[in-house]
Amino acid sequence: MKKVFVDTDILLDLLSGREPFAQSASILFSKADRKKIKIFVSSLSFSNLNYLLSRQFNVDQARRKLLNFKTLVTVLPVTEKTVELALSSEFKDFEDALQYYTAIENNIQTLLTRNLRDYKHATISVMTAEDFVQVS
Repeated sequence: MKKVFVDTDILLDLLSGREPFAQSASILFSKADRKKIKIFVSSLSFSNLNYLLSRQFNVDQARRKLLNFKTLVTVLPVTEKTVELALSSEFKDFEDALQYYTAIENNIQTLLTRNLRDYKHATISVMTAEDFVQVS
């Protein structure tokens, strides 16, 4: 089964229904639901998502969305080593660096994001959800 690490922006596309990106995110997570792929996310994403969704929905609705969503993904910790790697990296965006090194440290070779330009020094495959669902 193909393992993919998914960045927070794609998770937010799905959970908040951000168009036009929600459709490819929905297809991606449908593949996970059908056990065609295994999706990994960082624990950092849940913190960010809770904050962002609580601005769009009430707190209870945001938490319910996250509880339901959690069944589709495997949550990976942001470790001390991940933080050290991110801090000493060439990434301009620290959150992207944390996501990237979480994937690297867990031997995940594909990272999905809408923010491709911030991953120009990546040593793993980085693509959009739309591109991934077209090729997989």
